[in-house]
Amino acid sequence: MPTQTKINVSLVQHDCNNDRNANLQKSIDGITAAAKQGAQLVCLQELHSSLYFCQEENIRNFDLAEKIPGQTTDLLQTVARDNHVVIVASIFEHRASGLYHNTAVVIDSDGQIAGRYRKMHIPDDPGYYEKFYFAPGDLGFTPVNTSLGKLGVLICWDQWFPEAARLMTLAGAELLLYPTAIGWDQQDSQDEQLRQLDAWQIVQRGHAIANGIPIVVCNRTGFEKYPADDNTGIDFWGSSFICGPQGEMLAQAAPDKTETISATINLAQVENVRRTWPFLRDRRIDAYDNINQRYLDSYLEQAEKEYPPEDKKQADEQ
Repeated sequence: MPTQTKINVSLVQHDCNNDRNANLQKSIDGITAAAKQGAQLVCLQELHSSLYFCQEENIRNFDLAEKIPGQTTDLLQTVARDNHVVIVASIFEHRASGLYHNTAVVIDSDGQIAGRYRKMHIPDDPGYYEKFYFAPGDLGFTPVNTSLGKLGVLICWDQWFPEAARLMTLAGAELLLYPTAIGWDQQDSQDEQLRQLDAWQIVQRGHAIANGIPIVVCNRTGFEKYPADDNTGIDFWGSSFICGPQGEMLAQAAPDKTETISATINLAQVENVRRTWPFLRDRRIDAYDNINQRYLDSYLEQAEKEYPPEDKKQADEQ
């Protein structure tokens, strides 16, 4: 059974500008307000203290990185301790000269750093040039032990990969949290934008269902222009949400508003859901050897030799 049966969870969704202190203050104001409403766990959005600088490849942006522990974690440790809350915060980590990570830090309610997670899946798409900045994570899919239980922290692009959610669950995570930065390209049609938003929510609610685990997703909001062109950029779609182990929506933020949303997650429900839908029991772990392959070209070729299609069999016989 979990360390606590019920956890009051909040997430802080806000826009950002080029004033680091102002961005941090928005995060802190959200944490403080959530704590006053009874929050025990607060999740912040991806790279919450700066603009989403990965829209371009610019060496100067490495100046935004910081050590862990460092200035931001020191500040948030005080906030966590003063408000008696667990905080999940996303940091641009300066690990060593020339080595940087996209890292989520978990700060326990006593102000101590409980652990960290380094983003494993790193995108490299137009407007999301993260491979220029971040080395892939090397800490694996390992939950962080806190006073509230085991938190499975993942980051943004990780949310599209069922393997990440599954491995965190198999390692004992009681809750999955995704600090996120995702939005629309303004050139896309409204129908396409809605399809993208639906896909983003559906895939994560699917992770909740497939693993019988609650999920917390905190996304950015607001328009952030591309540095070299005021007319292009990313319109972050907000819509942060909290869902239960059957994918049921417990709370959802607006797409275009700074706000803090909250929900009470009943971790005891996980046991009941998994008894009814015992996916972990029925997994065919004896048949998943090829899941660690990039693609099954050689496997398929071998299978065709052993079990050729009927038309090929007939041609060979003739």
